[in-house]
Amino acid sequence: MAIGEAGPGSVRHGVQPKRLEEAMRARLGRECVYVPSCRFGLYVALRHWCPPGGRVLMSPVNDDVIFFVVLAAGLRPVQAPLNPLDASIDIDAVPDEVWGSVSAVLTTNLYGNPDPAPRLRQKCDALGIPLFEDGAHAIGSRVGDRPVGAWGEASVFSLSKHVGAKAGGMLSLADPGLREAVEKTCAGLLAPRRARAELAYLVRPYAEAAVRGLRLRRAAWAAIRLLGLADREEIRMPLRPDELALAARHTPGLDAHHPWLRVDMHDYRLEGGRLRLRRIGRGLDRLDDVLDACRAGTDLLLSTPWAKPRDAYGTQPLFRVPLFVADRDAAVAALAREGIVVGYLYDPPLDDYAGAEFTDPSPAPEAARWFARHALPVDPLRARTAAEVLERSGARPVRAPGEEELPGSGPTPGGLGQSRD
Repeated sequence: MAIGEAGPGSVRHGVQPKRLEEAMRARLGRECVYVPSCRFGLYVALRHWCPPGGRVLMSPVNDDVIFFVVLAAGLRPVQAPLNPLDASIDIDAVPDEVWGSVSAVLTTNLYGNPDPAPRLRQKCDALGIPLFEDGAHAIGSRVGDRPVGAWGEASVFSLSKHVGAKAGGMLSLADPGLREAVEKTCAGLLAPRRARAELAYLVRPYAEAAVRGLRLRRAAWAAIRLLGLADREEIRMPLRPDELALAARHTPGLDAHHPWLRVDMHDYRLEGGRLRLRRIGRGLDRLDDVLDACRAGTDLLLSTPWAKPRDAYGTQPLFRVPLFVADRDAAVAALAREGIVVGYLYDPPLDDYAGAEFTDPSPAPEAARWFARHALPVDPLRARTAAEVLERSGARPVRAPGEEELPGSGPTPGGLGQSRD
């Protein structure tokens, strides 16, 4: 079986972590260890390869939870300059003195678009430092001749995204001989499973489906807040700098940073139960169909006036397709009126969000600021509806840094008729 091919549907019967690992191993061609979440797996990887006090080059357009994972591991985030069209690390724009100071590199593969892993692999090899790949959005993406996640010493995946399980992750290892040590580290960090958490996990999708069907979104959010499950009112969670500075005295360790790490996923370090593993297994069985649908939706969205050049994204099965609009708030509101929720926004960039006390700022921050301000991440599974809504709303494309002219003054009337859904 070639690396990156789907494995047989072996996760259906009596699902256990080993069966989930086998399915991912068939896709990546390397050792995989099941973990309760992507963020948990990344923490384990950082602790294994990076001694406390090290510096990690990463993207400033990233989930703030990942930023706090780096801090919890006792490491210093260093924000990289980015390509403004896809938010991948701009290797050539990283100053030599920064390359000489970092002890690891962490990719983001934002929305499924790969960072330049082959070149980063060469750079890390030359410097003698590890490369980590965050593949949370990129479980079906490829770069060079390999899948995303097959370039670094370690890579992490979320089974909440394309797989749709709302739980679980995978930690992939280049060296299979490290499996036992990594499993031991994971076991020492896991919280024991709780029956109540398993029941809540089982019921949540049905409750969400009922809320969608009854159009009770406001009531649902009120209930979530009442239960203490709403962790953020804005795109970024509250930084709470005084508390964060105190937490830094107790690193490395998950406990001190737990108030930040638990946001949006309270059971991120909880040992998985049978019901959870079974649902993840069913999601993995359907993954290839989901990826095919994501490719088709990505193709449609990349054909619209709000997309930047196709070669920035290729034919990847993107988790979200970033369109670029002049007034994102208006576009978000227009989509919301049709029941399309826009999430996975990362604005402002992490260096503007956290400040120099907690991170080294990017030496060239403007590209990240532009992307964070204008990118409208659209679910490719809702591609046709989203494109029609944006066309009706009159959303205007926006000029990218370095562009001499806009690709068009606005949506082309009837321009979606020739696109494939």
